Amino acid sequence: MSAQRVGTVSDLPPGKVIGVGRYAVGNAYGNYFAVTRRCRHLGADLAGGAIDDTGCLVCPWHQSTYDVMTGRMVRGPQGVLAKVPGLDFSYRMLTRVLPLGRTRVTERDGELYIGD
Repeated sequence: MSAQRVGTVSDLPPGKVIGVGRYAVGNAYGNYFAVTRRCRHLGADLAGGAIDDTGCLVCPWHQSTYDVMTGRMVRGPQGVLAKVPGLDFSYRMLTRVLPLGRTRVTERDGELYIGD
């Protein structure tokens, strides 16, 4: 994949997540990340997610939480779904085998890019 422009550094302040192609690109308190956009639970667009106080990406639909450095789910679906026995464990184990895809975010002269 060739480098794809994300925007300027000021376009992606801490706590913000945007969609760029097939990636959700964000700033987890100064750490830029890019992970594939679809939640492993029901395919929600993670570009609509939020960054929690630990720097993880939270799915906008059922609040599954992902470690953006590894792509692994660290907390499964919440709400009524959290009461389904074994669901959280099952999704966390799935993302050990099939974590979210990741690509590098680089900064050049105040511009952010994903990919090579």
